Amino acid sequence: MGDDGQDGWSALAGEWSELWGAAAEPAQRALVAASGVGAGSRVLDVGCGSGEFLRLLTGLGAVASGIDPAPGMVAAARAAAPLADVRVGDAETLPWADGSFDVVTAVNALQFAEDTVGALEEFARVTVDGGFVAVANWAEGALNDLDLIEAAVAEADGEEPQPDGDLRLAGGLEQALADAGFRVVTAGVVEVPWLAADDATLLRGVLLGEDASVVRDLASVVLTAAQRFRSGGGYRLVNRYRFAVGRIER
Repeated sequence: MGDDGQDGWSALAGEWSELWGAAAEPAQRALVAASGVGAGSRVLDVGCGSGEFLRLLTGLGAVASGIDPAPGMVAAARAAAPLADVRVGDAETLPWADGSFDVVTAVNALQFAEDTVGALEEFARVTVDGGFVAVANWAEGALNDLDLIEAAVAEADGEEPQPDGDLRLAGGLEQALADAGFRVVTAGVVEVPWLAADDATLLRGVLLGEDASVVRDLASVVLTAAQRFRSGGGYRLVNRYRFAVGRIER
């Protein structure tokens, strides 16, 4: 991720945490269960963002560390999980010694690596023999309510919806792990609902990072597309993450 990307995520850290920070918890818990994380487990979360997973991990008694390229996200993560060792850095050059962790996780982060297999190999380097690398990210657009709204926004802008990357498709994470030398032990799909209490929250979440003028211009598009997801006075979007866990067997 370049400096512009880091600066952008740093500036959005507070809003991201407020609006989206808790959304991935079902996927995070799936990774915890699949990789056997418990009290005393040494866990590194790569692309830790604003630190919600680190807080969950330390709450379970794990010895948690995190890394993210955006300084603003790292500051938020340190506040969210004061017991964790959180550093600014890159997924492909981790500043820890070989075999430092029992489990390495990456939730909605691996797709940002310039070299997916290279990043996974770096995860393996810092993981003990017999340890696990557990990854999760957004499933393909057809499985996500959010993507339907984003497709409407793209159409309003005269653009095509973003195509699904390989890691979002069935088998994509498993193939990446296998290419990096892991034995895949489990994989699956988990629902990650996102709740917006009102119209304003929906707009802030869907159009996170956009200028106020853009939000005004696209508000009717977003609200119209989201009508089918009405729940009480707000909205409930059902999205899904794919996850996969690989074991290191040297």
